[in-house]
Amino acid sequence: MNRLAVWKFASCDGCQLTLLDCEDELLSVAANVDIAYFLEASSARGGGSYDLSLVEGSITTPGDLERIKHVRRVSKHLVTIGACATSGGVQALRNLADVREFASVVYARPGYIQTLEHSTPISAHVPVDFELRGCPIDKRQLLEVIGAFLAGRRPVVPAHSVCVECKARGNPCVLVAHGTPCLGPVTQAGCGALCPAFNRGCFGCFGPMESPNAAALNARLRAAGMNDDELRRVYRTFNVTSFGGSSDA
Repeated sequence: MNRLAVWKFASCDGCQLTLLDCEDELLSVAANVDIAYFLEASSARGGGSYDLSLVEGSITTPGDLERIKHVRRVSKHLVTIGACATSGGVQALRNLADVREFASVVYARPGYIQTLEHSTPISAHVPVDFELRGCPIDKRQLLEVIGAFLAGRRPVVPAHSVCVECKARGNPCVLVAHGTPCLGPVTQAGCGALCPAFNRGCFGCFGPMESPNAAALNARLRAAGMNDDELRRVYRTFNVTSFGGSSDA
């Protein structure tokens, strides 16, 4: 039986909870795999090697850096889940400033804090077999990824934009209809266009789609009255490092 492990690094645990929220589907998974290590669900610590490791969270401390190398050594396949693991997460906003200054403001004794200068994705340190994006991830996509690796095939996850999901739901375009800033045209699908369905712009939770045309979107947002500082703030959320210089295009 295949052995599954779920690991946590710097994160909010939301993507691990998505696995637990699978409920009935999780029972089917458990019947086909040995969930050997998953501290969010059980205190059991099955050692040895694992056929599939799901990793949530970014690398933010020297201890994280050593531990992810261990996880890679004991894992046949390693899949990162969520914005923190795939792009550094919202905590990567600290990459834009001096983390030591932040520590001096937040902690009474910052000298006791051991942290790296940047919050980085797992792929910056070890080879990754697949990245599943989202903040949090979508449970249907997660089940597809687990099933695909158990079957020995590549996961089938959409690479198109959130705009396609909006059209499928019949949502009016919030950018066109209301002038609401929206990252849907450059964001990978997976959320089901949840925010636009409630007349809110897409926040880019699933990171950039394949070949995003950020320049065209930026021109549209500027035409709507956004200045460069406002444009940068739109991109600097859950996937700030993945969107990279999109706001400067």
